[in-house]
Amino acid sequence: MDNSACYEKIKSAVRAADHPQPPDPDLFQPTSVMALFMFDSDPSLLFIQKADRAGYPWANQMAFPGGHVDEMDENPRATALRELNEEMGIASDNVRVMGSLGHFQTLNNKDIQAFAGVWNQKDDIRFDTYEIQRVFKIPFAHLAGVHREKGYAGRRPNIMELTYPYEDVIIWGVTAKIVHHLIEVVYTT
Repeated sequence: MDNSACYEKIKSAVRAADHPQPPDPDLFQPTSVMALFMFDSDPSLLFIQKADRAGYPWANQMAFPGGHVDEMDENPRATALRELNEEMGIASDNVRVMGSLGHFQTLNNKDIQAFAGVWNQKDDIRFDTYEIQRVFKIPFAHLAGVHREKGYAGRRPNIMELTYPYEDVIIWGVTAKIVHHLIEVVYTT
């Protein structure tokens, strides 16, 4: 499948699927992330590994770029694009947002609205090493393969079971929940 057909398939699946609904806004702090696709020979997703520093609550965790909704943000989508630019140096003009993947909650009362987008790769990635240790471009086929091998397809594994290993890192927690949902959406819609 060529890149434009792959993009259209993912975009159609994202827009057609049912996604997790928002929780009670009084109980959670709103945040947004961008599950950002890159299309080279095959689609990949962009992940960050948070910095390894003492006292940093997200030290070493794998995540999608994103952060807290600010009052100046027009909406959660704007938050995801702003954070992508602030964290990675990726301009919103170089990202096509496919749509929302819904809402995912963390154990520390954050509600993450995840968006799926595609980056044309016209920016050079620049990140602050105080917040981000490394950047990963993980093939979507690898993640889908792990999904199948671990028997995640068609079911919701509990948070302790749900992991996606890649090289020397493991995607877990709420990021793994977003990855799981995205794979289910793309391969079952």
